[in-house]
Amino acid sequence: MTPSPPSPHGSDSGNPKDPKKTPAPKAAVDKTVAEKTEVEKTVAEKPVAEKAAAGKAGGRRTAAAAVKASERQAALQETAGGTAAAEETSARKAVAKKAATKKAVTKKAVAKKAVAAKAVAKKPATKKTVAEAVVAETAGAETAASKKAASKKAAPAKRAAKKGSAKKAPASAPAPAKGRAPRPPVPASAEAVRAEAAPAGSVEVALSPALDGGDRERLLHGTHHDPHAVLGAHPAPGGIVFRAFRPHALSVTVVTGELRAELHDDGDGFFSGLLPLREVPAYRLVIAYEGTVQETEDPYRFLPTLGDLDLHLIGEGRHEELWTVLGAHPMIHEGVGGTRFSVWAPDARAVRLAGTFNFWDGIGYPMRSLGSSGVWELFVPAIGEGELYKFDITRPDGSRTQRADPMARRTEIPPATSSVVEASHYEWGDEEWLASRGERPAHEAPLSIYEVHLPSWRPGLTYRQLAEQLPAYVRELGFTHVELMPVAEHPFGGSWGYQVTGFYAPTARLGTPDDFRFLVDSLHRAGIGVIMDWVPAHFPRDEWALAEFDGRPLYEHEDPLRAAHPDWGTLEFDYGRREVRNFLVANAVYWCEEFHIDGLRVDAVASMLYLDYSREPGQWTPNEHGGRENLDAVAFLQEMNATVYRRVPGVVTIAEESTAWDGVTRATHHRGPSGFGGLGFGLKWNMGWMHDSLQYMSHEPVYRKYHHGELTFSMVYAYSENYVLPISHDEVVHGKKSLVSKMPGDWWQQRANLRAYLAYMWAHPGKQLLFMGQEFAQGAEWSEERGPDWWLLDPAYGAAADHRGVRELVGDLNSVYRSTPALWERDTVADGFQWVVGDAADDNVLAFLRRDADGTPLLAVSHFSPVVRQDYRLGVPDDVPAWFEVLNTDAGRYGGSDVFHADPVKPEPQPWHGHPASVRLTLPPLSTVWLRPA
Repeated sequence: MTPSPPSPHGSDSGNPKDPKKTPAPKAAVDKTVAEKTEVEKTVAEKPVAEKAAAGKAGGRRTAAAAVKASERQAALQETAGGTAAAEETSARKAVAKKAATKKAVTKKAVAKKAVAAKAVAKKPATKKTVAEAVVAETAGAETAASKKAASKKAAPAKRAAKKGSAKKAPASAPAPAKGRAPRPPVPASAEAVRAEAAPAGSVEVALSPALDGGDRERLLHGTHHDPHAVLGAHPAPGGIVFRAFRPHALSVTVVTGELRAELHDDGDGFFSGLLPLREVPAYRLVIAYEGTVQETEDPYRFLPTLGDLDLHLIGEGRHEELWTVLGAHPMIHEGVGGTRFSVWAPDARAVRLAGTFNFWDGIGYPMRSLGSSGVWELFVPAIGEGELYKFDITRPDGSRTQRADPMARRTEIPPATSSVVEASHYEWGDEEWLASRGERPAHEAPLSIYEVHLPSWRPGLTYRQLAEQLPAYVRELGFTHVELMPVAEHPFGGSWGYQVTGFYAPTARLGTPDDFRFLVDSLHRAGIGVIMDWVPAHFPRDEWALAEFDGRPLYEHEDPLRAAHPDWGTLEFDYGRREVRNFLVANAVYWCEEFHIDGLRVDAVASMLYLDYSREPGQWTPNEHGGRENLDAVAFLQEMNATVYRRVPGVVTIAEESTAWDGVTRATHHRGPSGFGGLGFGLKWNMGWMHDSLQYMSHEPVYRKYHHGELTFSMVYAYSENYVLPISHDEVVHGKKSLVSKMPGDWWQQRANLRAYLAYMWAHPGKQLLFMGQEFAQGAEWSEERGPDWWLLDPAYGAAADHRGVRELVGDLNSVYRSTPALWERDTVADGFQWVVGDAADDNVLAFLRRDADGTPLLAVSHFSPVVRQDYRLGVPDDVPAWFEVLNTDAGRYGGSDVFHADPVKPEPQPWHGHPASVRLTLPPLSTVWLRPA
């Protein structure tokens, strides 16, 4: 649209000029100017005379204005920008006072002033007079020549007092909704709207220098990288230029102090004007739209909210608190309440902000580029928590895309995809937990983990409702920790959270981020640690999320062979790009610091470490040394672990790594045989043990003797890493059957096998992890749509006792485990374990000793045959006078046959299995028995 040419006389909707009118003769003009000066002098001197009569000499209204400004500033600070009601009152008082002053002027003077005003537009001398009147209005106006110097000194102080004050909402405006600009009632017509925005008596504004055509086009088409350079207020010859870009507005009026100046309509939503001011004042904009008037601060009058140090650290990829500077942050900036928006998009031609506050049309909200950092920023006054937003990005090819904020700390509930402005108000109560959690390293502490998929553990419960049930349940079972399957926001529930789009936002399906904090806090106060699955290996291709975020590969690798994940149809992160690495490292720290997470279980580490992971020859490129290792991923994992352990003592990181990579849990500065430093994890999932042991248990007992090595092989490498023994969600879905259903035999034998297996697992070196539902022998595979089959525990169900028996065993396993240091204190050193018999394949028996730091032993015996073996001799140390059972999986209360040793078992001085003494035990069918020194 081509803008109409501006009038050479300026624009004033209340007093239109007739360009055809004959100019007044020079003498008339001079007379008019003189009369105008006299009128202005009369108006300026009247308050002085009134104050003198009251015995208060001094400058006109200076003290009163300062008091009012201070009151407005105090109200602003109290309400983060001020309320519409306070602005309304100030506006009414100012207008009323000005009107009262003008009443003192005679009708004849007013008439002469009006005539002068028309003539003044023709003469430079008249403009000078108007300039003096404006300066007097905004700076405190000298009433005598002797007071000019003092008035000049007072003006800056007065302006400072008024800076940022939330002024002059329309008189009838209601209080604004939280986070939204005030909206007054709808006037009867567009003319009424304009009249309300620029009432009679407003100062006439001179034409400003024309906006450069290139700037105009770039703003209109969303390609301007520095809108603050042309919008807002800027010094110019003759005063201060004000420019606003408000598409669809009828008028824009600048309000500063008691001055109201309507800007010229330059077309296409641009408004501008030149005010004869000495310096840029604090000001607000009154914007009239069809049917409404809005008063607000100008987003383009503010300095950047990000400092040079932040931008330097972002550019270096070393900003460990990245979430505090990028994203959306409600804040007070230069005394004004609003929200700072910032995003990293280095390839974008421009970025605009779209949201509920501008009806998702970002044309009037262009962001500024902060140089080579690639960061775009905009502070928007008067909006706050709860607003929805996205970034409207102009790609390098000129096309546009709206993207959710990669750093959003809250999102809409899927399938909606907008980001939400968020600030935490949660007050933690877990100080005691945090102070004690780092007293013992995780690999030397009791650690048994209950894995939970929160949306389906009790379907329909929110975070706060889960906080009422989950801590009590986990505590009753005796687990030390819960591991939450990814809680970061994800669009598709069927991914179980493993295809993340909101890396900094807990899923909104269950509540707000503070609700999630409440859940974590509740678990801590119940004495339960919280581990969270974390997914830095890949992300989905959703067009509103990270994929080609600013028009080119940004978070993903630019090489398509390195970007596409071959198994899941997702994209892999570019770990070689420092800003991407920073995004992920800071994310790990974020969950630990902001949500008090005690551990991160890192998903799919193997897919990160190998360039040829799931790729055929020709589908991958070797590294610089000709190898298959992804050196960038190695460096990223080392940096992540080192940073987390340095910043958050007491936290543990756990790798889901399924290969024999050397040094997963070795310190990053210790090099191994491969030449690499360790990855720096605290623990690693023992996938080999899991596969081998489940394979063994799936065989019928009569065939198990041929597979005995599948149970014993794990001890060959048990101390190569610090291990967790995982029976996770991956093992009970997609046709793999639930844990009890993997077991052979009838229902009694399946449960007996399961109980024996669980006790063998808890006694094996390493920590334990068990997925929800398996603790009570759920027969069906897990489904995220329905969760565990809790009805199996209902007393009204006929077989409920069978399921309750298995759950009771799990509780007892955890109870004995936590009170027996031999089962966890020396998990990672060889002298904490000693075979008694590992080769009794024909009997389906294996037995071993576990020892704590003091050498105190526990004897664990597993018997995987469905028969009773009487007087089974096992070698034992000769320094233990007697042994007693502390746990027997065949106990009747668990659903077993109740074959047990009621009395302590005394060793005989007969050497056996390489030990100086031996005991004779009755081995129950399909069972594991634990014995401790009496």
